[in-house]
Amino acid sequence: MLDIKFIRENTELVNQALTNRHDDASLEEILTLDQQYRERILVLEELRRERKAAARQKQASEEMINKGRELRTNIQSLEEEIRGLNAQLNDLLLRIPNIPDPSVPVGKDETDNVVLRTWGELPAFDFKPAPHWELGESLGIIDFERGVKLSGSRFYVLKGMGARLQRALITFMIDLHTNEHGFEEIYPPYMVKQECMVGSSNLPKFKDNLYHDEEDDLWFVPTAEVPLTNLHRDEIIPPGILPIYYAAYTACFRREKMSAGKDTRGIKRGHQFDKVELYKYVEPATSGEELEKLLASAEDVCRKLKLPYRILQLCTADISFASVKSYDIEMWAPGCSEWLEVSSCSNCGDFQARRANIRYRPTPDAKPQFVHTLNGSGLALPRVLIAVIENYQQADGSIIVPEVLRSYVGADVIR
Repeated sequence: MLDIKFIRENTELVNQALTNRHDDASLEEILTLDQQYRERILVLEELRRERKAAARQKQASEEMINKGRELRTNIQSLEEEIRGLNAQLNDLLLRIPNIPDPSVPVGKDETDNVVLRTWGELPAFDFKPAPHWELGESLGIIDFERGVKLSGSRFYVLKGMGARLQRALITFMIDLHTNEHGFEEIYPPYMVKQECMVGSSNLPKFKDNLYHDEEDDLWFVPTAEVPLTNLHRDEIIPPGILPIYYAAYTACFRREKMSAGKDTRGIKRGHQFDKVELYKYVEPATSGEELEKLLASAEDVCRKLKLPYRILQLCTADISFASVKSYDIEMWAPGCSEWLEVSSCSNCGDFQARRANIRYRPTPDAKPQFVHTLNGSGLALPRVLIAVIENYQQADGSIIVPEVLRSYVGADVIR
């Protein structure tokens, strides 16, 4: 969330950021409401002063009593108006995206993202590689028909070694990040309160893409980023604690309304999927360096799986709503013949911290400051599962299990 004072003092900068992001939010209404709000506050303060002065009169006349009543009525009416203005202003402020870092390339859409580097050799087959949906069905490890029967389109069932391979990937990634990269494992709830969605920047902007239980007013998490952001909501973190690293596995739930008609075949894009999320709370001076370290942690998964991947720096039109700078990791899927995003690593600056009121003290006697937060997939399924199935496929339709997963799967080959 951007500070209204910052917007007032840097209107041109914020407008340029909105233009570069191709965001249709308008600052004009925000600034108008802000001006009205501040003017009403001044009037309210004057009315309160008058009422206090009237109350100090030792022998109040009938005229003064009537004036006091009138002031009280006017104050109550003005307070209600101010609350309404404040609610409108906050709602509009919550819809303004973060300002991209100057190092982020300006672009019109995802085609302007910049490929920074590629790792690994693309596999060469002496046969035509099959897509995962054919391999999965022929091996009996993915059941699309029963997924649709249970829940409808964009759902599927993993069976036998398919389910085991998915579970192996999750456990391997959590073990790697906690044992080698310094993250603490968290197992959070899959449903959260509305204020958690606001704090993580999902509400109100992305309401239509979220699943909501109206009776209990709980929201299904679209990613573990949501509960991890809110673990320290409304807290002041003591000196010497930062940085804090968290890793969490959750199922994730998204309506995929914004992707209607895309990737309807296979398991690339579903309403429910699994993901290991990496999250950091850091001091502002270190957040740039911490983003590079976060990216390296996610890359390590790809390298240990020996899967070819590439790193993209996202342009202004493609970085996430809360991000100041983002990198994507894409794995090569030879059966689909495309690069699949398996992670997006972002530095959100103090954007989420302001919304969730997360601060820290640099020293015991220092004034609290907002932390910087970072998040990234470490990594996201089922796309890693797709990459494993398609890159490790054999001519007879079997799948070699990556070496680092064999102790988890309990097999070298899936036949």
